[in-house]
Amino acid sequence: MPELPDFADIAQASRQLGLAVDTAELHGALCGWLAGGGANVAAWPARVLADDQLPEPAAGSPLDELRLASVAQLEDRGFAFDLLLPTGGSSLDERAEGLFAWCRGFLGGFGLAAGADAPLSEEGQEALQDLARLARATPESSEDEEDEDALAELEEFVRVAVLLLHGDCVLGPRHRRSLN
Repeated sequence: MPELPDFADIAQASRQLGLAVDTAELHGALCGWLAGGGANVAAWPARVLADDQLPEPAAGSPLDELRLASVAQLEDRGFAFDLLLPTGGSSLDERAEGLFAWCRGFLGGFGLAAGADAPLSEEGQEALQDLARLARATPESSEDEEDEDALAELEEFVRVAVLLLHGDCVLGPRHRRSLN
C-alpha cells in the first residue's frame, strides 16, 4: 500500500506550484474530490481547487505521489486510508487545527465532485454533517492527555467517515453498475 508523502514535502511542493492552501486542507480537498466521485487525473489541483489556471504537478512529484497514494488508500479494502496532518512534533493545537482544516478542504472537494444530490446513505448524511461541524471548529489551548486521546478519536472518526462517503458515492455506484 503506498504511503502518503511527507507533510513537509507536500507543503514545499504546494508552494513551488503556487497553491495558496494549507497542506492538510489540500489533502482534505483531494480526498473529498475523490470520495465524491471526482476523476483521478494528473491535473487534480486545478479540479480540486476549482482554478483552471493551476499547473499540473510533474509525474513522480510529491503532489503526484499524494494523488496516487490517496486513490490507492481510498480503494483499499483493508481500510488503510490515512489523513495527511501535521506530525506528532507539532503542538496539540496545531494538529487539531490541521484536522479542522483537513475537514474544510474535504467538504469543498466533496461538494465540487458530488454536487448537491450525492447518493448518500443515512449514515453518510450524518457523517457529512459531522464533518461540517468539525470544519467549523477551532482548537482550544490545552496539552493534556485527555485532549490527545480526543484528537486521536476525532482523527479516526474522520477517517471512517471519509471511507463511508467514498463507499456511498464511488464504490456503491460502481458495484451496482457491475451487477447490471
